[in-house]
Amino acid sequence: MTTKPKVKKYDPNHASQSEGTVEARAEAISRIRKATQPAEEAPAGTELDAIKKEGLTGRQLRIARRMAQKHGLAATSDYDAVRLLRKKGIDPFPRSNLLDFAAGSSDTADAEDQPKDKVTIQLPQTVKEKQQTLPGPEWSPAQRREFEIGQIQKDIARRRRRKLFGLFARLFAFVLLPTIIVGYYFYRIATPMYASESAFSILQADGGAGEIGGLLAGTQYATTQDSVATQEFLESKDALNRLERDTGFAEIFKQDWIDPIQRLPQDATLEEAFKLYKRMVTIGYDPSDGIIRMEVAAPDPDTAVDLSNLLISYAEEKINGLTELKREDQMRDALQSFEDAQEERRKAQEALIELQLQGAVLDPENVIAGLRARINEIEIQLQDKELELAALLDNLRPNKAKVDGVQADINRLEAVLEELNAEMLDASAGENSLARLSVRIQMAQADLAARDMMLQSAMQQMETARTEANRKVRYLTVSVNPVASQEPTYPRKFENTILAFLLFAGIYLMISLTTSVLREQVSS
Repeated sequence: MTTKPKVKKYDPNHASQSEGTVEARAEAISRIRKATQPAEEAPAGTELDAIKKEGLTGRQLRIARRMAQKHGLAATSDYDAVRLLRKKGIDPFPRSNLLDFAAGSSDTADAEDQPKDKVTIQLPQTVKEKQQTLPGPEWSPAQRREFEIGQIQKDIARRRRRKLFGLFARLFAFVLLPTIIVGYYFYRIATPMYASESAFSILQADGGAGEIGGLLAGTQYATTQDSVATQEFLESKDALNRLERDTGFAEIFKQDWIDPIQRLPQDATLEEAFKLYKRMVTIGYDPSDGIIRMEVAAPDPDTAVDLSNLLISYAEEKINGLTELKREDQMRDALQSFEDAQEERRKAQEALIELQLQGAVLDPENVIAGLRARINEIEIQLQDKELELAALLDNLRPNKAKVDGVQADINRLEAVLEELNAEMLDASAGENSLARLSVRIQMAQADLAARDMMLQSAMQQMETARTEANRKVRYLTVSVNPVASQEPTYPRKFENTILAFLLFAGIYLMISLTTSVLREQVSS
């Protein structure tokens, strides 16, 4: 019984696994050619070109350079290291040879494991197309460079398309889709609101002013504080409460046909109603012309007009209350001063009359003056009689009758003088003397004169306060009356949609820039 020689079968799969890629097959063919060809026949430049065409990887070139340094070969480059190693008979890439050896040994072992006495029946088999393992055409460095550049360009284009698609997907998800939702709400769902516009100003009463503050009288700066106070009042909860009591502001926006975003819930609190009130009522004050402009929005045009008229009436009452309080404060102080001055003058006048009635003399000062005049006159007469008596006594033989008559006149004058002095003494001494009474009457008269001056000053101050109070009167004049709108003012569909687009785009751009900066910081 004859045995057929063992023939190693060619396995295409094994061949493809051992060699791997086209470059590996080209490398194997190049090594076979260099092994059969003498080394001295191939110039160094041709060998380097052939090695470069093999498509060796960077890792293989580094391995070859280390092996050349290990064997002491002076290589000028990595490719020269491969050439020198092969010229010396050293294979710098033994892994593929080991794989081939392992594959060959495994095939030999499989063949030996088969029983030698077994007859192999050769039957016609289906011819299968084997994998082509022939080496491809060798490329020049320029062709390989163009091929690699083309591959890189295709990869870059593919990545650009992928990134561009991702960018458009993010823009659609975070910018376009929210904008479409917002636009759909404004165009299809939002309840139209009708706005009523009005304008009014606060004027001061005409009147001159002698002070420096009067320079601002008649201008818009004279009523700036009142205008700001009126604006603050209309934007406060106080105005909302009055509006709620008069018209039921919250009930207007709790109706079912209003869209959910603008509709107030049935159990809405005061804070929620106030937020809606601040959105629906817009008030602005322009200090350059002193005009307050107000816009009131409501689901119905007539309701908007009614709300505007009520708010204007509230503002007018507020202005009147502010000015009335100022006028009352000023007039109260002036009137109180005038009444006090009148009371003090009355008391001074009563004290003077009481002093005059106390001594039964209306004018004690004149009485004292009369007594003094009489005393002076008696003293003069007495002095004359004394001189006359002295002249008579100067004679050697004076006339006794004349001397006695003059002496009797002197005695009578002295008696009268003593009486007058006694009367004068009674008028000047004691608590109820005419002198003390006269002094008290003079003091009372001076007090009365002072009270008269104070009363006159209080009267003048009261007149001045009345003039200032009349000058501080404020009037609210409506320059633009609220009119019912025939077309809805809100929402502004196109403007709001564009604004939403810009807002979402800005947010996306800010988040993208922040993410890019953080990614760069982390990677670095």
